[in-house]
Amino acid sequence: MWLRRGGTIMSEIERINDVPMIPARRPDGHKGTFGHVLVIGGSQGMIGAVAMATRAALRGGAGLVTFAAPRTIQQTVASLVPCATSVPLSCDESGQIQACAVREVLDAAASCDVLAVGPGMGQGLHQQNLVRAILDQSKPVVLDADGLNNLDKIDDWAAARRCPIVLTPHPGEFARLTDKSIAKVQADRMASAVDAARYWTDVRDLKAPPLAVVLKGAGTVVTDGRRVYINPSGNPGMATGGTGDVLTGLIAALIGQGVPLFDAACLGANVHGVAGDLAANQLGQVSLIASDLLDYLPNALKQVS
Repeated sequence: MWLRRGGTIMSEIERINDVPMIPARRPDGHKGTFGHVLVIGGSQGMIGAVAMATRAALRGGAGLVTFAAPRTIQQTVASLVPCATSVPLSCDESGQIQACAVREVLDAAASCDVLAVGPGMGQGLHQQNLVRAILDQSKPVVLDADGLNNLDKIDDWAAARRCPIVLTPHPGEFARLTDKSIAKVQADRMASAVDAARYWTDVRDLKAPPLAVVLKGAGTVVTDGRRVYINPSGNPGMATGGTGDVLTGLIAALIGQGVPLFDAACLGANVHGVAGDLAANQLGQVSLIASDLLDYLPNALKQVS
């Protein structure tokens, strides 16, 4: 397949049609075998986002999941996800994280395998510094929501990145990251995503860690700049708050289980959509809410296991 930019050949990329299977579980496996996910996010008024991502990481098969959230909401989030451990982050009385939260997150990340960053995190200087520090470490990262909004404020983030990363923007977030209009992004979603993935990788060199873009929406586009996958699953009932948080936790869980970065992004997008289709078949599209996806993830995962 050839993509064009400005009337010139951009390059040849491979079209991926099949998603990988989840690796079979060893009979002697234990919770440490299947990955430890650290979910970082949450703020006053956005408690559900970090809880949803954490629950999705658990449902996605991670052996261990920890969430890091401001101290003022940590207990509330913990009550929503009793199977996860937690790290209370230093914050002020309004729940905004303080500068020392960066070190607290990095300390927690040291014992984890993959980081899911952004759901409900809020925006501000300390959040930007947190994202900057996460880019400078080496564990794989899934960056979504306010993680992306804070990333947009960081100059030359792509050149500074040391971690493998999956970016999961919706069209509005993607438009801000690429300085394009939403209309232009949506006019050629595949070319826009491929172009961005290549730029964000090529700004480094051939030794740049892996990067994948998941441009969400109808026909979610997953690309690393060399390969592209257009997800066929999903339905308009999934256009509701919180479904992106589920995707973030799910992709992180797959990476933690050893699925390569790009494959995990493709598989996560597909399973996420299948869960949405199963939910819509039973509940209808109009009434579908994000937490329904968590209930249908087990059956969706069984279809690819």
